[in-house]
Amino acid sequence: MPGLDEFLHIPRIAYFSMEVALRSDIPTYSGGLGVLAGDTVRTAADLSLPLVAVTLVSRHGYFRQTIDADGNQHEQPDPWEPAQNCKPLRAKVTVPIAGRDVWVGGWLYILEAPRGGRQPVILLDTDFPENAPDDRRLTDVLYGGDEAYRFKQEIVLGIGGVRMLRAIGFEIEQYHLNEGHSALLTLQLLREQAYPSEDVRPGEAHYDVPRVRELCNFTTHTPVEAGHDQFSWELVGATLGDFIEPELMRKFAGEPRLNMTRLALNLSDYVNGVAKRHAEVSRDMFPGYSVRAITNGVHPSTWTAPGIARLYDKYLPGWCREPELLVRADAYISDTEIWDAHIEAKQALIDRVRHQCGVTLNPAVPILGFARRMTAYKRADLLFSNLDRLKRIAAQWPFQIVLAGKAHPHDSTGKRLIADLHRYARELAGRITVVFVPNYDMEIALDLVAGVDVWLNTPLRPLEASGTSGMKAAMNGVPSLSVLDGWW
Repeated sequence: MPGLDEFLHIPRIAYFSMEVALRSDIPTYSGGLGVLAGDTVRTAADLSLPLVAVTLVSRHGYFRQTIDADGNQHEQPDPWEPAQNCKPLRAKVTVPIAGRDVWVGGWLYILEAPRGGRQPVILLDTDFPENAPDDRRLTDVLYGGDEAYRFKQEIVLGIGGVRMLRAIGFEIEQYHLNEGHSALLTLQLLREQAYPSEDVRPGEAHYDVPRVRELCNFTTHTPVEAGHDQFSWELVGATLGDFIEPELMRKFAGEPRLNMTRLALNLSDYVNGVAKRHAEVSRDMFPGYSVRAITNGVHPSTWTAPGIARLYDKYLPGWCREPELLVRADAYISDTEIWDAHIEAKQALIDRVRHQCGVTLNPAVPILGFARRMTAYKRADLLFSNLDRLKRIAAQWPFQIVLAGKAHPHDSTGKRLIADLHRYARELAGRITVVFVPNYDMEIALDLVAGVDVWLNTPLRPLEASGTSGMKAAMNGVPSLSVLDGWW
């Protein structure tokens, strides 16, 4: 098909991720994992790496966030139309779900990096008339539904993704699993690496397990046991049937539930965490596995404000392809020029807050910024733990606070945290301006990391695997005030 042919014989690496931030207005991401995936694909485009990305189409997005007068989060679907940005793939495959074949098709999105380079992204879709109504909805909502819905989504991503790449004609030599959601692809690879039955003696392995391990690389992002996807063996049996012998699956995926991280660990030759400390935590969590450390990063030109980028272009040409040139910024760019570019970015943030929230910030007063997924361990409320002290500080050294972030619809603690932040804002009114910008996305994130004067990072150690927002702030010359966790 037009658009696909130019890539068909190039990719040798398949990058699987449940979410990928392609663009701010394409809601196929929920937060840091998806933004990292998008930055990875953009970097691959810059470097002309032979890579194809595979994800879900998530037709209804993650969710659109609104906040009521009491500070309560409400979620609405955030639909998008793939046909407006993607080309449909002719190929279709099936995956086994609860004894029936579910049809999986796909869309081709060409990710064009800001400074050149193109990368193919395959978005898997089950919304076809051949499927039952419930099956058509499997690729609707990112991280939606119950445990059964999530497991079926991961069948579509892992098993369906490998089959789709085969049907399209890609010849893949390496599979990169970005988090455990796609770990079922290892089962599809096992089936493809099965020995002929006549060659297998009683008691011998039926599959070329070492070959599957050679094909797979796994990046784990989660430093807490509860964060790793797990499914009951009863659900697995009812949904996948005898796709792979139950005894073998239990051997690789653990007891008493199927652990997607353990499945990926057992069937991947190379495993990494996303910071040195996180690799240590992962080795403690899963003893006996070699987990190396590769610290997360960001795509430079995506996360640099226009005014700052112009300075880099002027004084450090080629910086977006060789970001190591930025170590020379202090020597080549004057403080005055950096400050003027920062004021431009700060004004862009002030304009956004006024337009979106109806609040006018004071450009002469420092702005503190905090924006990320609203969940307990990130401690968005730490700054407000002593309001009287905060008021005393602000009376002597005035400052403003801008916050943003979404809580998962099922995370009652995270949603309560958002309500608490709004309550603090009301209590501090007249003393400290506190603004919460709703419906956090990539565009809001760029305005925040570039436009604030100090970036806050307050996770509970050692629960931040890496974090990248502080890196984005640094790209724009914004200092961080941070707990020593994650990439720090």
